[in-house]
Amino acid sequence: MFRAIPTTTLTMMTTTDRTGCTESEFTGFLADYAAAMLGCGATCVRIEKNVGRIAARFGVSADITVMPAHVQISTWSRERPCGEVAVRRISPGAIDFDRNARLSRLSWDVADGKLDFDRMTARFDAIKRVAPACRTRVLLLSALANASFCRLFGGDAAAMLTVFAATIGGMCLKQMMTARGSDARVAVFCAAFFSTALSAAGYVFGFGETPGIALGAGVLYLIPGVPYINSVSDIIDRHYLCAFSRLTDAMVTTFCLSAGLCLATLVLGLKWF
Repeated sequence: MFRAIPTTTLTMMTTTDRTGCTESEFTGFLADYAAAMLGCGATCVRIEKNVGRIAARFGVSADITVMPAHVQISTWSRERPCGEVAVRRISPGAIDFDRNARLSRLSWDVADGKLDFDRMTARFDAIKRVAPACRTRVLLLSALANASFCRLFGGDAAAMLTVFAATIGGMCLKQMMTARGSDARVAVFCAAFFSTALSAAGYVFGFGETPGIALGAGVLYLIPGVPYINSVSDIIDRHYLCAFSRLTDAMVTTFCLSAGLCLATLVLGLKWF
């Protein structure tokens, strides 16, 4: 079988009673857990370590293979040397640092002996039900961060206000398109086009001394920084398939962003330099 990344065999640290679950159920839980971590943006090495803590605490050896679209978990023990295998497909989703942290905390609590299998699965289900961050708060904080970057690059108050409004407009459009099931790349393209058109207000209406900075800073919120960082991390840890998958996805997103920005400037007849 072709393996996406070098797999890691996890040795037994201690044996804990798994009363109430079968080997198949435990393997399925590990696969669900790994899929949830990959879906919220965790790196491959972090998934391996977290799964390793849980498996070792329950006296099970585990082998994990991470692919861009699915994960495979194999487990075995002294009682069942033939083991079990579970495969889970990754549900595409947004980067979620809060869920990532909660899932990591779960693995540490299991490793510390605070949770048995039933409480572990109940807490995992509760984590999956946690609502994402408030969209309005994310919108306002992203717009404020983008305006701050504009100031950092030398933009004046008018440019900051323009970028703030452009970020809110573009993010609202992106959120609406994503909620309606639009392709994420199309949503990025449309958001970049709309944000650039709003950021060009300084040129169109002639207010502010730094309209060029506003034009460039208006789409910074769309840059896929986390996928770029994760891809580098996976390359360092030799998880090449996942690394290049994430890198390719980030590059495609960047291309869509650039295409939207360029099209908006061409439609508005703005000079490049």
